[in-house]
Amino acid sequence: MPQISRRAFGGLVGGGAVTAVGGVPTVAEAAEAAPAERPFKARPGATGKRPNLLVILGDDLGWADLSSYGAPHIKTPNLDRLARQGVRFTDAYSGSATCSPTRFSLYTGRYPGRTPGGLAEPIASRTQGLDPHHPTLASLLKKAGYSTALIGKWHCGWLPDYSPTKSGWDEFFGNHGGVLEYFSKLGQLGDYDLYEGDATYQDLRYYTGVLTERAVEYVGRDHDRPWLLNLNFTTPHWPWLAEGDEETGAEIAAKIRAAKSQLEISDALNHYDGGSVAKYTEMVQSLDAAVGEVLAALRRSGQEENTLVYFASDNGGERWSYLWPLSGEKFVLQEGGIRVPTIVRWPHRIDGNQVSHEPNFSPDWTATFLELAGARPDPAYPLDGTSFAGYLLRGEELPERDLFWRVRANRALRRGDWKYYQDSDGDDHLYDLGADVREQADLAPDKPELLAELKAAWERTASGLLPYPAA
Repeated sequence: MPQISRRAFGGLVGGGAVTAVGGVPTVAEAAEAAPAERPFKARPGATGKRPNLLVILGDDLGWADLSSYGAPHIKTPNLDRLARQGVRFTDAYSGSATCSPTRFSLYTGRYPGRTPGGLAEPIASRTQGLDPHHPTLASLLKKAGYSTALIGKWHCGWLPDYSPTKSGWDEFFGNHGGVLEYFSKLGQLGDYDLYEGDATYQDLRYYTGVLTERAVEYVGRDHDRPWLLNLNFTTPHWPWLAEGDEETGAEIAAKIRAAKSQLEISDALNHYDGGSVAKYTEMVQSLDAAVGEVLAALRRSGQEENTLVYFASDNGGERWSYLWPLSGEKFVLQEGGIRVPTIVRWPHRIDGNQVSHEPNFSPDWTATFLELAGARPDPAYPLDGTSFAGYLLRGEELPERDLFWRVRANRALRRGDWKYYQDSDGDDHLYDLGADVREQADLAPDKPELLAELKAAWERTASGLLPYPAA
């Protein structure tokens, strides 16, 4: 196995004290320069009680859709500020190239192919879901004394068999499916899909705002023990609707109600005749504003210092997303389909103004959160992720390891800077991501031995997963 390249953390220039709240950056913050790297040093000697965990997911948010990741036309001051206050990861990945498999990997800390529900790419029927008996981040933290809540998109199965409240979350407010119309709350099965616990909850306001309101209330409570909040926005997933687009939303809802098949429902929600770069920009910026409101509430509550905030996307972007310089998008295992913006902030233990190039993916963060919370994984369900706790808190080297992905259409494995990729035609490719993040220079013909080694490593891991059902 070749040595994995170890790049140091770096810092962002500037990074002065943050004085703005509620989504408006100060003049000094707005004027800060682009990232400039510096060597990382873990903060020594900091100890304290276990952190609260605020785990925020955007939906179909592309790797470069934040201004701190390169978007020239999208302004995300709140998420940029979060990055300056913590660590911005450049080589972070989702657990899969679509919604529900990634959520399986984050909720369980395991490859999606470990469980039958994770084989759906994505879940689209009531017969599929996360087995309530399988341990989850929430159930394991609950055993360790945490309060747990999930607000927003679940997408790991529908009632009556599947629900966050059946898988370890004390509270649930959100939607079960993978997509819904933002105002009517009509979802991918054609029915109303906004729930509080296991009962429908009527609210026809813009969904991003509704979720933000609930999250603000939750973090502002007088909690008597540490807590986990999974805050899963549907923004900026289609249909392409922002605050004030009720008329367009009503048109989509009417098509859903009139649909005579699942295909017609899907066509209405996919919104192929709508959207634009400008509308998508508006949606991403509304997500940024929503995160800003939640973080402001966290600060007002006095819990900011000892709350670890994790922000990422569930997979790569599509259609209107800004992905340069990556190739591919959602559904495929090229970089554009799985590399996602990822930010971690914990003021009590981790210094700000830092950039990490260490490769990581969703199951790593499950392992990290469990370790930081003092929770033990269930030995009957071993994790596939590697904890980053030692790396972040003590400057420890991470073990050499591979990052693995499998979808029906293609396969991928990353080892250091090398990536093995098999496309939907069954052709094998080899890329040096350190020199060619756009995956254009195929080195498979030049390095057949390395290609064979990485392909064999992929096949060894895949042999331990469940087979896909017949198509």
